[in-house]
Amino acid sequence: MSTLAILLFALAAIGGVYLAFNHLRGNVPPMAVGLIHGALAAVALVVLILFLLDSPSLGLGGIALALFVVAALGGFMMLGKRLRQQTLPKSLILVHGIAAVAAFVLMLIWILSNGA
Repeated sequence: MSTLAILLFALAAIGGVYLAFNHLRGNVPPMAVGLIHGALAAVALVVLILFLLDSPSLGLGGIALALFVVAALGGFMMLGKRLRQQTLPKSLILVHGIAAVAAFVLMLIWILSNGA
């Protein structure tokens, strides 16, 4: 299950990098890419939660989960702005991305250190 979480978050990250670079360059990427990015991240988050529920100790995995939730909240905020055809603040894009990357790194460290 840990491999699935890593794979899904990695795929979501690829879409996120595409979205971020386009927005930061002043382009509006296709809504479909954002929806796929969000769906992959949401499924990965559920897989991570299920994996954590089966784990004897949360440790860095719990911190990663909290950061992924922060990133998800930022993603929902961006989706809402996009649906209202508002400009996405660069600060929100950066905070969302930084939270997601930090969470991904912590999740990897936790999974690899626990031999999962």
